[in-house]
Amino acid sequence: MSQRFTVSKSDGDRRSSDIQGEVNQLFEGDEPPTSSGGGVEGEAAAGSEAAAAAVVVLKGDSNPKESSPFINSSDAAAEKSQQYDGKNMALFEEEMDTSPMVASLLSSLANYSNLPQGSKEHEEAENNEAESSRKKPVKAPQLGTLMGVYLPCIQNIFGVILFLRMTWLVGIGGVIGTFIIVFMCCTTTMLTAISMSAIATNGVVPAGGAYYMISRSLGPEFGGAVGICFYLGTTFAGAMYILGAIELLLIYICPKAAIFPLEGLEGAEAEAALLNNMRVYGTILLTSMATVVFVGVKYVNKLALVFLACVILSILAVYAGVIKTAIDPPDFPACILGNRTLVWKTFDVCAKTIETANGTVTTQLWQMFCDSPFLNATCDKYFAANNVTRIQGIPGVTSGILAENLFGTYYEKGDLIARLAMESVEDQDDAVTNANRYVVADIASFFTLLVGIYFPSVTGIMAGSNRSGDLRDAQKSIPIGTIAAITTTSTVYMSSVLLFGACIEGVVLRDKFGEGVHGNLVIGTLAWPSPWVIVIGSFFSTCGAGLQSLTGAPRLMQAIAKDGIVPALRIFGHGKANGEPTWSLLLTACICESGILIASLDAVAPILSMFFLMCYMFVNLACALQTLLRTPNWRPRFKFYHWALSFLGMSLCLTLMFICSWYYAIVAMVIAGSIYKYIEFAGAEKEWGDGIRGLSLSAARFALMRLEEGPPHTKNWRPQLLVLVSTDAEQNIEQPRLLSLTNQLKAGKGLTIVGTALEGTYLDNYDKAQRAEQALHKLMETEKLKGFCQVTVSSNLRDATSHLLQASGLGGLKHNAVLVSWPRNWKQGDEHQTWRNFIELVRETTAAHLALLVPKNISAFPSNGERFTEGHIDVWWIVHDGGMLMLLPFLLRQHKVWRKCKMRIFTVAQLDDNSIQMKKDLTTFLYHLRIDAMVEVVEMHDSDISAYTYEKTLVMEQRSQMLKQINLTKNEREREIQSITDSSRGSIRRKNPAAVTTQLSVTEEPPAASKEEKPEEESKSASSPVSPPVQVQLIHDNTTPASPATPATPLTPGEAAQSPGEQIQMTWTEKCDGEPAKPPGAATPEGIKDIFNMKPEWENLNHFNVRRMHTALRLNEVIIKKSSEAKLVLLNMPGPPKNRTGDENYMEFLEVLTDGLNRVLLVRGGGREVITIYS
Repeated sequence: MSQRFTVSKSDGDRRSSDIQGEVNQLFEGDEPPTSSGGGVEGEAAAGSEAAAAAVVVLKGDSNPKESSPFINSSDAAAEKSQQYDGKNMALFEEEMDTSPMVASLLSSLANYSNLPQGSKEHEEAENNEAESSRKKPVKAPQLGTLMGVYLPCIQNIFGVILFLRMTWLVGIGGVIGTFIIVFMCCTTTMLTAISMSAIATNGVVPAGGAYYMISRSLGPEFGGAVGICFYLGTTFAGAMYILGAIELLLIYICPKAAIFPLEGLEGAEAEAALLNNMRVYGTILLTSMATVVFVGVKYVNKLALVFLACVILSILAVYAGVIKTAIDPPDFPACILGNRTLVWKTFDVCAKTIETANGTVTTQLWQMFCDSPFLNATCDKYFAANNVTRIQGIPGVTSGILAENLFGTYYEKGDLIARLAMESVEDQDDAVTNANRYVVADIASFFTLLVGIYFPSVTGIMAGSNRSGDLRDAQKSIPIGTIAAITTTSTVYMSSVLLFGACIEGVVLRDKFGEGVHGNLVIGTLAWPSPWVIVIGSFFSTCGAGLQSLTGAPRLMQAIAKDGIVPALRIFGHGKANGEPTWSLLLTACICESGILIASLDAVAPILSMFFLMCYMFVNLACALQTLLRTPNWRPRFKFYHWALSFLGMSLCLTLMFICSWYYAIVAMVIAGSIYKYIEFAGAEKEWGDGIRGLSLSAARFALMRLEEGPPHTKNWRPQLLVLVSTDAEQNIEQPRLLSLTNQLKAGKGLTIVGTALEGTYLDNYDKAQRAEQALHKLMETEKLKGFCQVTVSSNLRDATSHLLQASGLGGLKHNAVLVSWPRNWKQGDEHQTWRNFIELVRETTAAHLALLVPKNISAFPSNGERFTEGHIDVWWIVHDGGMLMLLPFLLRQHKVWRKCKMRIFTVAQLDDNSIQMKKDLTTFLYHLRIDAMVEVVEMHDSDISAYTYEKTLVMEQRSQMLKQINLTKNEREREIQSITDSSRGSIRRKNPAAVTTQLSVTEEPPAASKEEKPEEESKSASSPVSPPVQVQLIHDNTTPASPATPATPLTPGEAAQSPGEQIQMTWTEKCDGEPAKPPGAATPEGIKDIFNMKPEWENLNHFNVRRMHTALRLNEVIIKKSSEAKLVLLNMPGPPKNRTGDENYMEFLEVLTDGLNRVLLVRGGGREVITIYS
């Protein structure tokens, strides 16, 4: 029923009870349509014709959800002409469109159709029909337990194996062996039926059979894999039934109809002729059956009762015959020569000679073994040495033959069928002659083969659940009917094993095609009143079962195709206008033909055994999982189940698979596994509330609890990244390359959380947050990045980012590293909050002991599709950070983008360091780390601080003053910037007739400066594991493209043209009156004093800033010199100052440090070792 239920406000003041009555009228008289009954296992997956009970309109994630009667949604824009104005309901009236009244809910439940849901085309058709006209009332399903479940199961379980192979199975396996086989198989199906009953009674089961139950219990991947296996099993069952019908026709009903005659052929030739006959007639019968199914399923369903009657009458005739043998055994002779069974077709009397009035006369049997009909003829040695015996083939229940048939007799192909109780005179050295005169084994027999051949005779237990759409009370009928049917059939099978063994002679039982008994069907001769009851009845029942298979299998394939979980099968979801699955029928006929071309019933039976066993195994698994996981929705009405029984059933199924045929079992598992992986990677996303989700949840909880036990060992450390991205006004990601870099670092392994922060309140920005999350999901799919995304909304971005940092992850599965892009336009006055947030983020990651990765100039980083064919990844290892700088290039080189880049490691040596020994030690360290890299030690001796350094520091501090006054008006701000720029330019152009050199040595700084610096150094060393040298203290920050010079930058055009290296070494000289400049070494304390007298701006500079700027410039010079051509430079990131007054300078230091480098990754360790030399 697909009517929309809308409750909205209007201006009328009708009473709530009146309105409620009208609402209930909406649902009266609209009964859901029923399916067209009938079918074998999987047939009723005909979900396409079912009607949805309630149309659910869900906006948002575009994933189709199961429609349900428990939620009645309505269009927000529908006419608001109805209202619950009753005072009692006023409290709920605003939510009435999403939370309908209980009375209307119950009304919709009462008319809920238990047919398959989710067909998009059907929903649309139903919606259109509901809008255009009222539907005609359709009669509700009325089938009870007997007609709806019990009899269909009986018809499908009893089949060709009972009539054609049961006697042979008893003869080969013995009564005890065959009874064990029957008991195992029947126990398996009984346990499976118990599990299936639990699943079928856990809520309304649409007409989808085993496929629906497994897919909704174990998820689309398992459902699709097992559904296709079930489809293949049903299809091959059709082939088996057709081959059985042809065997009955050509051997027992009309042997002369053979196109390839068997007369006069022996051995392999006769076998080939028989198989070719089976192929030709099987193809003809398959074509005619497929045509009948194509023309109309209704004819198949009408004939179902006729075929069922044939089966029941045949079985009753067998029991009647068994009873008759106790009173009057039939005359059913077999002819034995010695102890060998003779083929009784071309002779009339079972004797060598007969006495007549004219004397002793030779028989036709004599002429078969001798060269002439005379008594003095030369005869076969074995024939001459042994007597001919005529034995009774069916001596009867009271004959005591059961004792001889208790144990099995297994043969190789071509062995003679012999009566072991009789004596035989034969020479073991002589080869068997006239072998075509004896009954021989057509195949090699062994216990496991018998299991594979027998198991198809217990399949068919799903026939009742397939018809659930036609049942009056499916939850009551399915368990009772199915278990009763299995009990009945198991009793018949077990009793038939005992009765056949007690009634029939062993050699007759082992004679598969009845060659020793005039070509008669053994079980037919046993039956009363006539053998033709069995022959004709079994022929029609096998034809009927084949028709049912060809009817059910296409509908199962159509249901799988319409679910959309296997994209390659979508074409098979289409059919005729009335819903008949034309394309699926064609596919089924082709697969069935492949089974018919095998042409041997004994070879086809194990194939379909595999597929059915796999299906039953997963039914048991579904029940066991749901029970053990204690899913809240697991509340079956059928209470007689237990997870141990389900596991026993599953184990039996798996055991039987490998007992039947280990190679077929492996092939079936490979097919199912391949389909599973295909659906997992290419299939549609479905959320069916399946048990595997619950299993994943339990496993995840268990793993998380284990992770809580402690931090991971260094050997297990891997970057678990929290990637912080920003979004624009349209919630699009501003730095998509950040996710590319994440993918290259992670290669899909470990934890990845992509987070973004939004400003505002959560209530007002919920939709915006959802759009941002979808944008993150989409970009992660594009970049093939596996992980989670998280959006946080807070009153300001700083807090939102801090919340992301603190709250992301769960338990032990938390991020240990943060990846964030360098703030691009931080120098712009309007962006002052950006760099403040960035520095606070650096401080927070340090406080949280998280590693920090900051790519600078992220837009220049390669995408996942690019490939570097050569180049270097340069690591500048200046301070020890726990090994992050060593680990990151190694991880990057695992990705195909960076795979061909070579790794170089640079470290810095001070004046008192032994650079040669440092290189040896570093090489040894890398060797033990198993990292292949070139090593270079760069010597950086103490050098004079250049005038350029002073000027750079001066501009930086002046800019800091400007930023502190950033709250001025725009005009005042522009004037402030202009005044700072003018004063800095004026300092450069000061006129002084003396040419002075302005180089300063670090060691020549006033003693007070070095004393002031000492506490800073101590605090630094206390906060970092390794105390770096003085010049190196700057090293911990992000890399971005060099920003263009701001108006406050005091570079003249000539200076701007110089390289950074030249700028560092530059000596400030101003010439006047033709006086030459002093050489660099001419700097004296008096000269320094003159400089400060001459440039008063320099006197007030912070000496710590001067020295840090000097370090940044010196390091930048060396890095540019060595790594300007590198594809990527990794560099220790200096920490921000502990005193927040220098935050602006910190950003400037990092800019200077990374100036002129294309791609830089600034790395800051998390305070723990992440790489080790130990195994």
